[in-house]
Amino acid sequence: MATKFPSFSQGLAQDPTTRRIWYGIATAHDFESHDGMTEEKLYQKLFSTHFGHLAIIGLWVSGNLFHIAWQGNFEQWVTDPLHVRPIAHAIWDPHFGQGAITAFTQAGATSPVNIAYSGLYHWWYTIGMRSNAELYQGSIFMMILSAWALFAGWLHLQPKFRPSLAWFKNAESRLNHHLAVLFGFSSIAWTGHLVHVAIPESRGVHVGWDNFLNVLPHPAGLAPFFTGNWGVYAQNPDTAYQVFNSTEGSGTAILTFLGGFHPQTEALWLTDIAHHHLAIGCLFVIAGHMYRTNFGIGHSIREILDAHNPPKGTPGDLGAGHKGLYDTINNSLHFQLGLALASLGVVTSLVAQHMYAMPSYAFIAKDYTTQAALYTHHQYIAIFLMCGAFAHGAIFFIRDYDPEANKNNVLARVLEHKEAIISHLSWVSLFLGFHTLGLYVHNDVVVAFGTPEKQILVEPVFAQFVQAASG
Repeated sequence: MATKFPSFSQGLAQDPTTRRIWYGIATAHDFESHDGMTEEKLYQKLFSTHFGHLAIIGLWVSGNLFHIAWQGNFEQWVTDPLHVRPIAHAIWDPHFGQGAITAFTQAGATSPVNIAYSGLYHWWYTIGMRSNAELYQGSIFMMILSAWALFAGWLHLQPKFRPSLAWFKNAESRLNHHLAVLFGFSSIAWTGHLVHVAIPESRGVHVGWDNFLNVLPHPAGLAPFFTGNWGVYAQNPDTAYQVFNSTEGSGTAILTFLGGFHPQTEALWLTDIAHHHLAIGCLFVIAGHMYRTNFGIGHSIREILDAHNPPKGTPGDLGAGHKGLYDTINNSLHFQLGLALASLGVVTSLVAQHMYAMPSYAFIAKDYTTQAALYTHHQYIAIFLMCGAFAHGAIFFIRDYDPEANKNNVLARVLEHKEAIISHLSWVSLFLGFHTLGLYVHNDVVVAFGTPEKQILVEPVFAQFVQAASG
């Protein structure tokens, strides 16, 4: 007899009503409620879903590449990024009357289209793409990656390839791998792409699959690298009069620290970006050797946390510091998820600010709608991620927190002082909110009454200091 849906709950599968379908869909991802679930199986299922998530992301990127190559005007836009409006995709809507058809037939198209405000055109242009054929190749490559990720997810659910619970709980090895390989190696690999493809393309030199083995990224080749004369790679940078995507004003440097922006594109110098990724990649590779694993060298996270105590003898007992945190975090998926979401939320909010304050992509600073859309987009994502962080942090405190294992440590003390913490956060938030609104209202009023010089302008002093320090 065929197994009825849902296979993960035999009790629900026997339900004769449509509740079987709806409850089955509702609890499909509630792994802990499934039949025969153990802690090890739970970790294995979650690990497999990560590959599924990667597959969805790859498919989404592939779709963007495909639709712009098929229905966009990338090759026309590349010839004049400042005046040609980028097309996202065609509009196939049977409800469009003649008025709508006329209104949406824009940007040189012969049928209704949507204008792209995603910044994808600027991104692909900056990293060296110049033709629809390259977009199609990228689309196919991302689909292959998605298929590989789906296969990897399926494979790690098979008996021979299921990781053990001990493997999942080995935090030091996982951190070393993620720091050195995922962050370090991938950042260095991206430097390779920028140096071998993006920078030559920005100087009017095409690099593709047909000639990438024959085009030297730097006239001196690898000799300066092996002789330790690395400064050669920073000599002869692009001039302030360089015309992007042409040889005019182009230099030969590949790794620089010029600071500031390219005068024409109003974006960071590509050679600065390449240098940044190489430097940060090397730092991450070093960081990936930091934690103690099989070889008995490096730091133990448990020892670091247990030793992280406030000074003794201070007025008032400051508690046991971080004692007990290692096992608390390592045994709570909700705590781990909360930390990951909080980190990503902060980083995404920083991305929103950095993307307009220090644009990386050529000419994106000139497209104000795209700038506003990307800022809003990333701040929305940051908000959702932070909501998830608070939710899973709260679930940890309700479900996974053990008062005995965390006696008098930082978690216990946060719970003891939660009333004072929440009330202070409340008045600080209200203070900032009301004063910010007050500034906006004041400035709006004085501008409306024709005295804009009376505005109270907030200067980003810290950002100005950082930018001045880097040229």
